[in-house]
Amino acid sequence: MDLQRSFFVFGMFFILFLIWEIWKSSLNVHVNQLTHKNYEINLKNYHSENNIFITTDVFHIKINLNGGDIEKVQLLNFKNTLNSPDPFVLLDIKDNFLYHTISGITETNNFQKNSFKKKPTYMVEGKFFKLDKNKTELRIPLIWISNNGIKFVKTFIFKPNSYDIKLEYKIYNNTNRNIDVVMFGGLRQTISMLNNKNSENISLQTFRGAAYSTDNLKYEKYSFDSILKKNNLNVTTHNGWVAMLQQYFAAAWIPDNTQTNTFYTTKFHDDIAEIGFYSNVIHVEPHSQKICISKLWIGPKIQEKMAVLVPNLDLTIDYGFLWFLSQPLFKLLKFLNNIVRNWGTSIILITLIMRGIMYPLTKFQYQTMNKMKELQPKIDKIKKDYSDDKRKASEKMLLLYKKEKVNPMGGCVPMLIQMPIFLALYYMLVSSVELRHAPFILWIKDLSSQDPYYVLPILMGFTMFLIQHITPNNNSIDSIQKNIAYIVPVIFTLFFLWFPSGLVLYYIVSNLVTIIQQKFILNRFSKIKI
Repeated sequence: MDLQRSFFVFGMFFILFLIWEIWKSSLNVHVNQLTHKNYEINLKNYHSENNIFITTDVFHIKINLNGGDIEKVQLLNFKNTLNSPDPFVLLDIKDNFLYHTISGITETNNFQKNSFKKKPTYMVEGKFFKLDKNKTELRIPLIWISNNGIKFVKTFIFKPNSYDIKLEYKIYNNTNRNIDVVMFGGLRQTISMLNNKNSENISLQTFRGAAYSTDNLKYEKYSFDSILKKNNLNVTTHNGWVAMLQQYFAAAWIPDNTQTNTFYTTKFHDDIAEIGFYSNVIHVEPHSQKICISKLWIGPKIQEKMAVLVPNLDLTIDYGFLWFLSQPLFKLLKFLNNIVRNWGTSIILITLIMRGIMYPLTKFQYQTMNKMKELQPKIDKIKKDYSDDKRKASEKMLLLYKKEKVNPMGGCVPMLIQMPIFLALYYMLVSSVELRHAPFILWIKDLSSQDPYYVLPILMGFTMFLIQHITPNNNSIDSIQKNIAYIVPVIFTLFFLWFPSGLVLYYIVSNLVTIIQQKFILNRFSKIKI
């Protein structure tokens, strides 16, 4: 099979892949409007002015003392949009949208039946807190004393350059009776506004929803649609985490793994989804104290930091079914970027490296094409001699291939290998936060988004057309096949208009390498014949 047919096969495969990805994305963002009249949330209750504010080198956080929940998180090292001076807001509560944490200790052994409408109001010394540069941690204790004299201290612990927050609960039982408590943590998010918030082009749509990890499951997605349809999660585990995911960012609870926890999902009001955990009953004897620990990740999906914090949390960087290729490709890309300090240049280098590794296969491809071209007169004669017997013609051609030691499918091998590499790079570019807003040169300010002037897609289409033009034609290809082969670059150009510019850059460099290698190899063949 020659290069033109390979391009056609690759084009059809890629178009089918795009259709599949778009269909999956439409499932992820589907919203089923259901009502739950037995539970109501008054959003005005979330706008209490009884707040405290925390600033670290990576966070600006608002905590509502009514419940001690994190209601707003700004990520100071990430911009909201490419040219915006404002930091990216991950968690927030507005009139028509909420995304926040819930957490605490409650005196109950049946978490699911307790709606926690009446939250404790904590006391704290101060309103503004800042992690100084010379400090290794910032501790903010919130104190609440129940009517029967039980003291609860909920301490938030922040560290420099860290997106994980430690929550330490201390229960002081000053009574003469045993008490049973449950630790819980959860994430709540409005679903109906996500279609508007995620109005990016179709090529960049990634999974947005819940996910979890348990003793038996390393990583499992749980769509918002399933939560709204009340297909609720209810699983018991020692290890693991629960999370809400979106492109590049995640919020996740990591409960204490020294005890058994239950992971759950539930639906509130019309379209508020919640995923969380609650612990087994914790017994606190009279005049004694207990300490309970949980952790919270709020921030970018940074692979190495997530992996250290808790097993399998790094799997939230969803590289799809080709993760085994995307992960090493990203590690190589990051290594190159540490040297050249430019992600675009790193993409060029990784393309050259991959094409260099595949050079023997490329050479084999052109050898096969050249042999097939030499055998074409014999193939045409067989077709003519056995025009009335297709089966006999096929048998004769197979014998000819065997005698000449030619594999007609050999020309497809490099293309078949490039397909998964290309798709792995696609997943890597749309999932790795390090490439978000990463500039290249001149007008390319964000390698993870489309070229604003469509220069790169047009160049890519031109290089594809050039490859088609300089590739030696096989006489067996009819005019229809030739026309289709030239239509493929046009189709690719149209699709690539909205693809990440980093991916288009990879394909341009790969095509340029193909042109150079093709010229070099075919010139060597012509010299050998002379």
